[in-house]
Amino acid sequence: MIFNLTAKKLISHDAETSSENLRENFVAFIKGLISFPLDIPGTAYHECLQGRKKAMKMLKNMLQERRMMPRKQNTDFYDYVLVELAKEETLLTEGIALDLMFVLLFASFETTSLALTVALKYLSDYPLVLQKLTEEHEAILKKRENPDSHLTWSEYKSMTFTFQFINETVRLANIVPGIFRKALKDVSYKGYTIPAGWGVMVCPPAVHLNPAKYENPLDFNPSRWEGGEINGVSKHFMAFGGGMRFCVGTDFTKVQMAVFLHCLVTKYRWNPVKGGNIVRTPGLQFPDGFHVQLSEKRSTKT
Repeated sequence: MIFNLTAKKLISHDAETSSENLRENFVAFIKGLISFPLDIPGTAYHECLQGRKKAMKMLKNMLQERRMMPRKQNTDFYDYVLVELAKEETLLTEGIALDLMFVLLFASFETTSLALTVALKYLSDYPLVLQKLTEEHEAILKKRENPDSHLTWSEYKSMTFTFQFINETVRLANIVPGIFRKALKDVSYKGYTIPAGWGVMVCPPAVHLNPAKYENPLDFNPSRWEGGEINGVSKHFMAFGGGMRFCVGTDFTKVQMAVFLHCLVTKYRWNPVKGGNIVRTPGLQFPDGFHVQLSEKRSTKT
């Protein structure tokens, strides 16, 4: 659902009418993203490379088709890419544009879809958290002058407990198992020296599950964020990276999650049916999925 929405908005890709499955190529890429680099048929790494190759070919063909049949108005990312590529002194090349599109599609659906799945599981496992989240969103509906109006930015910014819930979800989910950086100069740490130029892998789970910072770190407790900074980044919370390489899609992800949660708890009830088991390979995965049965809530309008 998330991938189809993102692909449609970014590149006007319609999964139902397309002859090729763009999402399957991304799934193959993701499964072998962190794997032993053995490029022979049958390995996860080989499937990863093939998935990226096929996805890039599809994206290139779409770009070429758009070049041949340009639109009168700019409506998606490809339209703006073509405008930029046509400029004389542009720094953008076709290769860079396609790489950027690949990264945008990957980043905008993989982490968000997993985070929403984990969020749904936590809401199913912690009824008191679900009750508090529902109360916050039903209060938003009650304050509206027009009950049929859409969610507004001011309503989104008022979701205090929702932001606490999102932070706690991504803290425990640790969807990104590693963040890579490069030492620009010699760094001394606890008697060890990291030479300049060396690669460094930061492990967010080691930070997010640190009992010195988070009391009972394995417990799911959104209230631990009360009174603290819930929209920033620190050395103790790096679910969205940090420093100069802080994820540019952080706010977009939070908006997606908040809107999804708003619609979920105000319009639906659900019961887990099967799945929900989490494994890390090393990234977060639901090998059996997480199947729930949805039913609409009865309207409370009078």
